[in-house]
Amino acid sequence: MGVTLPGDNDFESVPSIKNKSLRINLNRNIYGTFAEIGAGQETVRHFFRAGGASGTIAKAMSAYDKDFSDAVYGVQDDGRYVTEARLKRMLQHESDLIEERIARDKHPEKMFFTYANTVATIDFAKKYKGHGWVGIKFQAAPLEEYSEIILHVRFKETDARLQQITLGILGVNLIYGAFYKHDQPKKLLKYLYDHIDKDKIEIDMINFDGPRFKQVDNRLMSLQLLRNDMTEAVMFGPDGKNILSARILYKKNVLALRGSFRPVTKVNMDMYETAKAMFIKSGKVKEDKLETIFEITLSNLKAQGEIDEEDFMHRAELLCSLGQTVMISNFKEYYRLVEYFNNYTKERIGLVMGVNNLVDIFDTKYYTHLSGGILEAFGKLFFKDLRVYLYPMIDAETGELTTSDNIKVHPRMKELYKFFKYNGRVIDIEDYNKEVMHIFSREVLRMIADGEEGWREMLPPGIADLIDEQNLFGCNTVDLLGTS
Repeated sequence: MGVTLPGDNDFESVPSIKNKSLRINLNRNIYGTFAEIGAGQETVRHFFRAGGASGTIAKAMSAYDKDFSDAVYGVQDDGRYVTEARLKRMLQHESDLIEERIARDKHPEKMFFTYANTVATIDFAKKYKGHGWVGIKFQAAPLEEYSEIILHVRFKETDARLQQITLGILGVNLIYGAFYKHDQPKKLLKYLYDHIDKDKIEIDMINFDGPRFKQVDNRLMSLQLLRNDMTEAVMFGPDGKNILSARILYKKNVLALRGSFRPVTKVNMDMYETAKAMFIKSGKVKEDKLETIFEITLSNLKAQGEIDEEDFMHRAELLCSLGQTVMISNFKEYYRLVEYFNNYTKERIGLVMGVNNLVDIFDTKYYTHLSGGILEAFGKLFFKDLRVYLYPMIDAETGELTTSDNIKVHPRMKELYKFFKYNGRVIDIEDYNKEVMHIFSREVLRMIADGEEGWREMLPPGIADLIDEQNLFGCNTVDLLGTS
């Protein structure tokens, strides 16, 4: 053991890319195929250079020509090449080939793998930085079923050569992690950025599958992407599976409702349903081209400074049970949320919010980090064809109703507010359900925790049963209430 000095802190030594490649090469049982399309053969290059590659590499190829690629992997239904479906087809095809061509009776100890990527690097005009799919299909023990890791990346660098270098390093990290860190998927995720700065590449989706990842919840792995600052937002569908934002938002109208949803209540659903009806009636929105998003900011998932994963799962399960698409983001300000949507669509965007949220938008303290202050934020927020659908608020004591007509913003912001109001950017939700306006998530949560009755009627159909059945929010309501 080396010398230690007073004041030293423990730290984890990160193997170099060469050492990672060499460790895999020197393992006589790891054997596989590399199939890389779109950015050269940058990953396999590391294994060739490390030495001992003949014991690891069965084949390395790059079916770069589209016709040649189609001849090898077949034609995709959508005719596209940089897709998850294409990557999965590549992985399956190459895995089948190695099983077919390498006799198991001669190599009983071999653990096969296939690494593949299909990417598009930055275009010549440097308008689109590029993106891609990267994955590995592998065995961690001879003859076991294959496990799989698939991820989507977005390039941030503005030079194709640098993007290729980064992709090569990422590929080595993925292969090394699959074999040596598959029992620690959270750490495996972090190690993907070994020797890569996070401003070079973004990982915005990842899925684990197979026998080595039976206990992995991919929604929680998405949450890790946010916690590790690997991406700004993740999404998953009603089936609970991770989905790529670009795939469902591309050229779509988007209607987003931000909230804590702890738990989701009837008033949340009333806001959503009434705003959706108005959004469709606005004239520029077709229902078959509309994507509705229930968004939770990362700060809403924190308890005592840490992200409460169990709490996250509770909220996600309830929203998914209602057939909703859920988005988790680190966008504290609304303008950042809108900017994110504008990356994928140029169609009309709608935001559903309550009175307090709209008042906060016009508070200058949230924009001190911007050189242009609130005007810069509003330029980004209302730059496109944005509509804010405002759900009214009723004062429990006086019965006064607050709408866009009598909302109280800071005196210095009144004229700015009037500008957006009178130009039709802020629209009142009129066909609301007066019977549910008194419902607040925090009050429902308190009633559940205290064992009070009456909270069930405040939730959408089926939600109370789920809370009971799964003992959500850390409270056994069956025992508390004495009901079944």
